[in-house]
Amino acid sequence: MRLVKFFLILMLLTLPLTAYAHFGFLLPQKSMITPEAKTIELMLAFIHPMEMKGMELVKPEKFGVKVGDKIIDLRKNLNKISFLGHTAWKTSFKFKRPGVYQFFMKPTPYFEPAEDKYIIHYTKTFVAAFGDEEGWDNPIGLKTEIIPLTRPFGLYAGNTFQGKVLVNGKPAANCDVEVEFFNQKGLTPPGEYYITQVVKTDQNGIFTYTPPAAGWWGFAGLNTADFTLPYKGKQKEVELGAVLWLYFAPWPSK
Repeated sequence: MRLVKFFLILMLLTLPLTAYAHFGFLLPQKSMITPEAKTIELMLAFIHPMEMKGMELVKPEKFGVKVGDKIIDLRKNLNKISFLGHTAWKTSFKFKRPGVYQFFMKPTPYFEPAEDKYIIHYTKTFVAAFGDEEGWDNPIGLKTEIIPLTRPFGLYAGNTFQGKVLVNGKPAANCDVEVEFFNQKGLTPPGEYYITQVVKTDQNGIFTYTPPAAGWWGFAGLNTADFTLPYKGKQKEVELGAVLWLYFAPWPSK
C-alpha cells in the first residue's frame, strides 16, 4: 500500500502544472489620442493573456467610460466578435474633447468549474486625449478597482508602476495581484511559474511592479466577495478581480 501511495504522489508531482490565471480584457487601439486620430476601436474579452487562450465572454452587464465626473453608457454600442476562438466584443469611440477617459466593464459572472467558484473581473483601462492628464487617480466607483499611483499612460518598459487595490472603496490589504503580459509576440516562458507574476499589496492596498518588456500588461487584484451566487442549487464563492490594463512603450532607439 505504501508503494502504491508513493507512485501516486510521484505521478502527481511529475504532471505538468496548469496555469489558471484569468483576466478580464479591455484593450484600446492606443492609450493616448492626438488630433490626427480621434477615433479608436476597443475590444473586450476574457483570456489567459500570456498563453493567448480565450474564454467565452457573455455580453457584459456594464460597459462605459468615465471622463471628469461624467459616466457614459457604451454597452449598446458593443458588437459581437470572435477572439482566440471565443466570444468577445468590440466597439469604436470618437474623442471630442480633452480629458482622461477611463473605460470599464462589469462582466456577467463566469462560473469556473476547475475552481468551483464564480469570477467577476471589473476591468478598466485609461486613454488620455489631446494632452490632458488631469484626474487619472480618481476612482470610477466600481465594487473593486485599481487606483493608479503612477500616471497610467506615457509609460516606458522598465518604469515601476504602483497601484492601490480597492474593494467597496477601501484598501484591500495583503491581497494577491496577478500580473501577465499580453503575449502578441508569441514568447515562450521558460517555465510554468513565469506565466503569471504575483505580488502582494501592503497594509494600505498598494502594490509595486516593474514590467520588463514593452507591450500591454494586465494587473488583477484578487479578493473574495462578501456575497455568494447560486450554481445548480448550491451557493458558490465569488472571486472579485480589480483588473487594469496598461501600455508600456519601448525606450526610443534614437
